[in-house]
Amino acid sequence: MLARFHEISLATRDIRASVEFYERLGFSQAVTGDAWPHPYGVVTDGRLFLGLHELSPRPPVIAFVHPGVAGYATELVARGLTLSERRTDPEEFNEVALEDPSGQLLRFIEARTYSPVERAPADTSRCGRFAQFSLPARDFAAASAFWEPLGFVATEETADPYPHLPLTSDSLDLAFHSPRFLDVPVLVFAAENMAARIEQLRGQGLEPCAELPRGLDRAASALLLAPEGTALLLVQGAL
Repeated sequence: MLARFHEISLATRDIRASVEFYERLGFSQAVTGDAWPHPYGVVTDGRLFLGLHELSPRPPVIAFVHPGVAGYATELVARGLTLSERRTDPEEFNEVALEDPSGQLLRFIEARTYSPVERAPADTSRCGRFAQFSLPARDFAAASAFWEPLGFVATEETADPYPHLPLTSDSLDLAFHSPRFLDVPVLVFAAENMAARIEQLRGQGLEPCAELPRGLDRAASALLLAPEGTALLLVQGAL
C-alpha cells in the first residue's frame, strides 16, 4: 500500500447515538487523540475502523495515513491527480484530499488519530465479518484504473451475493456496485449464519429496513441504517 487504511470517516450530528448504535452491534471504542477540533470517536470490530466526527451531514470519507503528506501531495499531483483539499503547513495537522472518478472522497493524513486496539480482526461484531466497503460507480473500469495505483487489486466481477466488482488490499477491501442496485456507499458484512444473526439483532430492537436492494435473499440478508445514515448490508456467505 502507498498509504495505510486508517478509518472510514462518518459525519454525525449526535456522536453519542452513533457510538451507542455500533456498540449494540458489538463494536468497541478506541482511544482517540486531539487532532480534530470537533468531538470525535472511533469504533471498531477489529478489522473495520469507523471514525465518528460530530459534524454537519456529509458523505463518508475513506481516510489513510501517509507519513510526509506534504511530499506525497506533490507526488499525487505529479501523477496527474487533482487535489480537492491541501493543508500542508508545518504549523498545522497535515492532510490532503482528492476524489475518485465516482466522487468518493479520499483523505490522506500525516499520523494516526486514535490508539491501537487489542481487539483481533477475527473477533467479529454481531453483524458477522466485515467484508468490504462497497461504493456506487457507473464506470467500473475507470474506478479500477484510479484505485489500482493506490495499492488495490481488482478481481473478477461477480453477481454473488450482489452484482459488484471486488478490489482487495492488505488492510481494506473495496467493491463497486451499480447505483441502480444502491445509490449510496454501504458497509458489507458476511456470515454463514446470517439469518440467525439478523433475528438476534431484531431481538435487541435493531430492526432492519423494510426494503432491500433488488436481488438479495430476504431470508438471509438485511439492510441496517445507523443514526448518522450509514448503510450496513448484511449478507449470507463468506465474501
